[in-house]
Amino acid sequence: MNSQTYELMNYIIIVAGGKGLRMGSDTPKQFLPIGGKPVLMRTIERFHQYCKELNVIVVLPREQQAQWRALCEHHHFGLAHTIADGGSTRYESCQSGLAAIPDDADGVVGFHDGVRPFVSVEVIERCFETARVEQAVIPTLPVTDTLRHIDGQGGGKNVLRSEYRIVQTPQVFDITLAKRAFGQPDRESFTDDASVIEALGHSVSMVDGNRENIKITTPFDLVLAEAMLQHGQTLRANAGEIGMCGCKQLAQEPTEADQRG
Repeated sequence: MNSQTYELMNYIIIVAGGKGLRMGSDTPKQFLPIGGKPVLMRTIERFHQYCKELNVIVVLPREQQAQWRALCEHHHFGLAHTIADGGSTRYESCQSGLAAIPDDADGVVGFHDGVRPFVSVEVIERCFETARVEQAVIPTLPVTDTLRHIDGQGGGKNVLRSEYRIVQTPQVFDITLAKRAFGQPDRESFTDDASVIEALGHSVSMVDGNRENIKITTPFDLVLAEAMLQHGQTLRANAGEIGMCGCKQLAQEPTEADQRG
């Protein structure tokens, strides 16, 4: 990993506002266990593997925060992170996460789905490094299935899959640009964080994502996640590369687990 030092404050906002409806569970999907540990904890761990000094902001609905604190205590989870209140929409949750970043902060900020614990360290690095130069970047994958465009009459026709990409997270942007973009009124056309940036007329670069970076939203996804853990397909982080991203860390409140040592 690039060992060049950047005098920047770098952040990742992990949006975790799911309710588990598609899972058919009363437990929020980000709290469901994979390999005996809540999904959200595994997601946070992956970003700490990339950089121990990365400022992690977790956006959770207020009504889920006590449950999260209890889970952290139960699992002795002490990795530093700041909690921000979730909004009624993803857009509002992203705004809340950005509000936790000082207005004079200089650096880049990523937005990541809390239920994507298998993003590779290499993809995280790729996104943050590219954003420092290009100001806006998203990880994508080629489409491998055939696609059809559906018309209003229930029919459809094939489209060229080479003209499309599958979009993942983290989506990483210059902090000043992100704050300006999320100052806009919410729109139905804002389908992801990149679309908010593009509404300002700013282009968004693309880098390669990783296939394992699935979004866990259905019972099948949970089974797939367990299988990936069991087979070790996602444990690629090189310990010699950890903590070399060159970012400065914001002072954070210690978690209850931190205080217990």
